[in-house]
Amino acid sequence: MKMRNVVMAASVLLAGSLGTAAAEDRFVTIGTGGQTGVYYVVGQSICKLVNRGGAKTGIKCTAPSTGGSVANLNAIRSGDQNMGVAQSDQQYNALNGKGAFEQQGPWSDLRAVFGVHPELFTVVARADAGIKTFEDLKGKRVNIGNPGSGQRATMDVIMGIKGWDNDTFKLTSELKSSEQAQALCDNKIDAMVFVVGHPSGSIQEATSSCEAVVVPVNGDDIKALVESKPYYAMGKVPGGMYAGTDADVETFGVVATFVSSTASSEDVIYNVVKAVFDNFDRFKALHPAFANLEKEKMLKDGLSAPLHDGAVKYFKEKGLM
Repeated sequence: MKMRNVVMAASVLLAGSLGTAAAEDRFVTIGTGGQTGVYYVVGQSICKLVNRGGAKTGIKCTAPSTGGSVANLNAIRSGDQNMGVAQSDQQYNALNGKGAFEQQGPWSDLRAVFGVHPELFTVVARADAGIKTFEDLKGKRVNIGNPGSGQRATMDVIMGIKGWDNDTFKLTSELKSSEQAQALCDNKIDAMVFVVGHPSGSIQEATSSCEAVVVPVNGDDIKALVESKPYYAMGKVPGGMYAGTDADVETFGVVATFVSSTASSEDVIYNVVKAVFDNFDRFKALHPAFANLEKEKMLKDGLSAPLHDGAVKYFKEKGLM
């Protein structure tokens, strides 16, 4: 009898420890971006929908503010995050070991989950800074973005094709996206760059708190860059969206993508995708940048890494692929 009790107690302890381990596996973290950017809203919105069904799935989701695309991809690769939001160009670079990921080499375990909204490389300048074109940034005080952010990575690409370096500017700052609007209006910088979906809270803050304008990014070298890369496309910031900019402004951009890796289970990714796509209208209502999303496009636009098995399972069930 004593032996039986010992065996039963051991079984209970083992079951308890396995249950705890299983429960711990259901806590997921989504990397986002600055709190005034759309990436933060993407992560928070996904978590909101996932957590609504948490009692059934057992999944609990958090989406803290992070350094952005490159930081998120690195964190997923190292196991510090389960999922994250990243620009389509940085997804491509991480998969192929290029750009900011050259030292780490190709990452074959990277998986796409779905695309989200288009993002445009957007330059905002003080109205009194005399900046009418991207070339006018030379000799000015410019925030090029914090290391690890998608905006910084994209700015580095543009500076590279133009043959610019930090000395091209009078002052180079590396502020996070959440800090740059205030710096612009405090006259600490003349211009800021941002890769973001529109409307953007950060750009609305800058253009409503002080006189600022959106600057076009559309020279021949930019158009050649877009033609040479599958993850870029030309686009326009709509006129009238921001104070001080009445006409459409041409620029180029990428797609915000939601990514994970093979380390995340098929079941977890399936349930995360299900939470979003089964509540698609609710998701689209959570931010104006989501208003024109189409399910079919979200399965292909900006996705260079293979789709995660969990996403494939859901999309096939719903006849989307």
